[in-house]
Amino acid sequence: MRQLILDTETTGLNARTGDRIIEIGCVELINRRLTGNNLHIYVNPERDSDPGALAVHGLTTEFLSDKPKFAEIAAQLRDFIAGAELIIHNAPFDIGFLDMEFALLGLPKVSDICAGVIDSLAHAKQMFPGKRNSLDALCDRFGISNAHRTLHGALLDSELLAEVYLAMTRGQESLVIDMLGDAETEGATAAPRIALDDLDLPVIVASGEELAAHEAMLNDLDKALKGTSVWRTEAPQTQPDAVAA
Repeated sequence: MRQLILDTETTGLNARTGDRIIEIGCVELINRRLTGNNLHIYVNPERDSDPGALAVHGLTTEFLSDKPKFAEIAAQLRDFIAGAELIIHNAPFDIGFLDMEFALLGLPKVSDICAGVIDSLAHAKQMFPGKRNSLDALCDRFGISNAHRTLHGALLDSELLAEVYLAMTRGQESLVIDMLGDAETEGATAAPRIALDDLDLPVIVASGEELAAHEAMLNDLDKALKGTSVWRTEAPQTQPDAVAA
């Protein structure tokens, strides 16, 4: 399964009033593994960023002035996200901007290009109701270092969100496997089971030299503790049928 962690930076908060995309970052996951096949594009929005937005992303008009316009990168972006499942933190915001940019060029909506969208913010709110669920808060909650994140950046935020999303959804595969294992498929033939009780398995014990080294280690522990270590609180069990190493 191909998934893309996607994030954008914009000139402001409202695509309907003329704000534009200025940066796009995509991190690729295939079968929940990072591939390194990422996409990072700066875009010339042909307008200034709002002061509040500029304080967040730090991408000045001068820096963006020689970058390609969205029309020049639209095909590259469309081809990269085609058929993939998108994972976006606060997805309606980013999807709204992407749909607006595509519409200006007469191109289909994101929902017509990709295989679906997962809103990781909505997922986090279900997992942690009543708590802060910003990307920074989730990084802290899952022990993911974001010390290098002084400003928002589309690719950096996508990389952090990839780690957060994998942490949030860790264990889902084992849960599915357990559910599949418990389910009885109609017409299925039960797999043969091996009777382990009938197997004569040899037990290999430590050699005399290994036992002596172990005893010396216990003596050192007793000296360090000035008492008896936990390893000597119970007598070792013997194996009468053991095979010497």
